[in-house]
Amino acid sequence: MFLVIYRLLAHAGPSFFMVRALGALLTAFAVGLAAGPLMIRRLTLRLIGQTVRKDGPQTHYQKAGTPTMGGVLMLFSITVSTLFWMRLTNKDTWIALMTLLAFGLIGWMDDYIKLLHKNPRGIGARAKFIAQMLASILAVAALLADARKGPETGFYIPLLHQPLIPLGSVAFLFIGFLVVTGSSNAVNLTDGLDGLAAVPTSLVALALGLLAYVAGTPHVAAAVGHPYIPGARDLVIFCCAMGGAALAFLWFNAYPAQVFMGDVGALALGAALGIVAVVIRQEILLFIMGGVFVVETVSVMLQVGSFKLTGKRIFKMAPLHHHFELKGLPEPHVVIRFWIVTFLLVLVGLSTLGARL
Repeated sequence: MFLVIYRLLAHAGPSFFMVRALGALLTAFAVGLAAGPLMIRRLTLRLIGQTVRKDGPQTHYQKAGTPTMGGVLMLFSITVSTLFWMRLTNKDTWIALMTLLAFGLIGWMDDYIKLLHKNPRGIGARAKFIAQMLASILAVAALLADARKGPETGFYIPLLHQPLIPLGSVAFLFIGFLVVTGSSNAVNLTDGLDGLAAVPTSLVALALGLLAYVAGTPHVAAAVGHPYIPGARDLVIFCCAMGGAALAFLWFNAYPAQVFMGDVGALALGAALGIVAVVIRQEILLFIMGGVFVVETVSVMLQVGSFKLTGKRIFKMAPLHHHFELKGLPEPHVVIRFWIVTFLLVLVGLSTLGARL
């Protein structure tokens, strides 16, 4: 019966497209909610628990031993939902899904070595970066392989009358690598408080889904001056699955968290956001809507740079969310305010659609 429903909806006309999108969100949410308790029990039995930095906020000491690597739950939910609702012939969705899983594998290996082999370095910063670089370049190269010159390879700058700047193959690969790898690490740095990364990921994913619908629908793209990108509309399914999976994970990750996502989840989700933005040529809007991820990353860079150059720290602790904690702001307050900021930034990003200076 499920196969019949899938064939009817996945290959039906445009009137069923939003049914597929909503189905992807609800399926990912339902799978995550159903599988969550079993996943948490298995992680607990295997003693896969979180370690806590000794120099961090004292309120985090009680989190030691909380099951981590829960990002596997999100990857499973996204994969099941996407495969069920996507058009199996859509290249862009396959690339996005493979990017998610490739970065998830890198994160899983890092978490596994840290937690089960008790090696705090994991696979090592250099090995992790090389793996991320290879995975991101392969994903972007797959996009480039049969992309049309102009709409699918140009650099899109919102608000301009001529918003598309042509890029050569090397520039396209380089920018794609920066976006996918940078987004992956940015979400990973943000994932430091209960529920902090889950809601921004869901909001940005759903917003990118709307932008993918615009980019992949000819008359809508023309109406707002966005380049038309054939096949991009099916990424709505993938984005909705991400949004649903992140919300299901929040069910268990909200303060006080029963499980953490670990690198396996954070690296994968960040890379998935990045590759979707590259497909639909919305790298700048990802930068705006994911402003919380950007600020968290910049805070780490400033902290490290300042300490190396002057021996002084700018923040009490980096990433930025720990700075606010050490200033006395309760963890739930920090998290909810970061959620609010993300919601507003998503609205700012979406407001650029069709606007021209």
